[in-house]
This record gives sequence, structure tokens and C-alpha cells, in this order.
Amino acid sequence: MIEVQNVTKSYGVVDAVKDVSFTVKQGEILGFLGPNGAGKTTTMKMITCYMPPTNGSITVDGLDVINDSMAVRKKIGYLPESTPLYEEMGVRDYLNFIADVRKVTGHSRKQALDRVIDVCGLKSMIHKDINELSKGFRQRVGFAQAIIHDPEILVLDEPTTGLDPNQIIEIRNLIRQLGESKTVIFSTHIMQEVQATSDRVLIIDQGKIAAHGTTEELKASIAGQMHIELVLRNADKSRFIKKIETIDTISLEDINVLKNGDLEASLNAEVGNDIREKIFDLAVANDWKILESSPSSFTLEDVFRKLTN
Repeated sequence: MIEVQNVTKSYGVVDAVKDVSFTVKQGEILGFLGPNGAGKTTTMKMITCYMPPTNGSITVDGLDVINDSMAVRKKIGYLPESTPLYEEMGVRDYLNFIADVRKVTGHSRKQALDRVIDVCGLKSMIHKDINELSKGFRQRVGFAQAIIHDPEILVLDEPTTGLDPNQIIEIRNLIRQLGESKTVIFSTHIMQEVQATSDRVLIIDQGKIAAHGTTEELKASIAGQMHIELVLRNADKSRFIKKIETIDTISLEDINVLKNGDLEASLNAEVGNDIREKIFDLAVANDWKILESSPSSFTLEDVFRKLTN
């Protein structure tokens, strides 16, 4: 459905996206992950024809985003990170306006309005002005404008940004519902969103693809390591780091000093190297008290941090 091949986007001497290639199959929900500035939004804007790639090619259902731009736009519903709403308009007036822009006319318009109002849960808000709506309902109106022309593809940039937990769950359910009949690409910083909704995950970092696959495949990619969460009392941070660095089989992933002065550390080692005994010996030799030492399974967040650190 969507093919991105060796795409680069340059702003002067800076490459925001660097030789990126991936595909999204019909009916698939792709979670697009990456730190701020990684190139997610730039990639989405190229797919939706808001800007051309500097090099490479992008096709949507066989149509080129440069040569067949208008045909591609008809197939895509786009929700930018900043929801494009005219706040002085009423909800129904705004949706009618978007229907005009999308050339949804006649009896099809009434059907389209009824459909998006129902799917996006806007029935109780349809007679209100947009500036009267909560952020959650404004986001629902944003979804409605993106699907009013019943596109085959949805591209959603940070659709849950700034929402409270209840609103996030509502939007998550809406994405899952829409994904039953459409191809969806959505970007987010929330790992739970990706795990709950996506069929496949793509992680981008510094303009390049760092990894892609199902969440289980990504977690398996670092499952060759043992992971230990450790809490120590009476341990100096700098001394702890120096001592850990002397043990070849252990790598320090993260370390924090808690408010009460205890030291919290995340350690990794290859499977087959049980590092708990070495940690115990190190603690005894340095008079550190082990308050917690627990192996844990890797999460998608672990994968993300490892690939984008």
C-alpha cells in the first residue's frame, strides 16, 4: 500500500531523513516511534504530499507522491500534530467545510457526516463551537476531518499529545476501531499506545531506521541479554560506576540517585552470565547494602532506549 524507498530529506546541509526505506501493507497499523527530531513528522509530511523528498521515491497504492500528488491526497486522511481546526466555527459547520474541500457532495455528504459523527462520538457536541470543546473532543473533531472522505489510509502524527489518561484510552480505542478497515500510520512517544494498537513498529533515530518488526520481534532482538534492576544503600554513584566498569561482562544502562540517597541502577549482561553473584561480591567488598536485585524481562521501552540512546 505504501512504499518508501531510499528517501532522504535535506534542509540545506542538514539531512532530517537519511536513506529511509520501509513498506506498510494494506490493512496494517504501523506504530512510528522515535525521539524528538528523529524525522517522524518529516517522513509523514512526505507521505502525505506536504513536502517532496530530496532523494528517493514514495508511492501510495502505486501512485507517486510527486507525479500523482492529487490522487494520493484523495486516498489519505491526515491528522497533523497540531490539529487543524477553526475554533470560531461550529462543529457541524467545520465538518461541512471540510466536506467541501474534499468534494464530498450531495447525498454522500449527509452519509459522510452521519458516519464521522457516529464513529468519532461527536453527537452530543455537534451544535457547539469548537472553542467550547475539551482537548479530547477537539482531537475527535480532528479525526473526523481526517476520515470524512472515507480514505483508505490514515496518517496520524502524535494523536494523543496533551490528552489525559481517559482521553488517551478513548483515542486508542478509536485508532483500533479505524484500523479494522483502514491502513494506519501513527506516531507517538507512548510505548503503551504502540503495544496496544499497532501490528508492527518502526523506530527511527537521527533520520535513520533503527529497527522494525512486531513488538515481540523487537523485544526478542535484545533478549540475548540478562537485565537486572538494582537498588543499593551507602553506595557512592561515581565509585559504583568505576567498579562496575572493571567487570567486562556487565554494562551499565542507567543510574539514578533517589531522593533518600539510595542508588538505583539498571545493568545488562549476556545470557549465560549470571551477574548477581558478582554484584553481591562487589557490594560486600565496598560495604554496600543491596535493597533490591531483580531480573526483569525486556519491554518495548527497553528496546527504544537501547536503540536511540
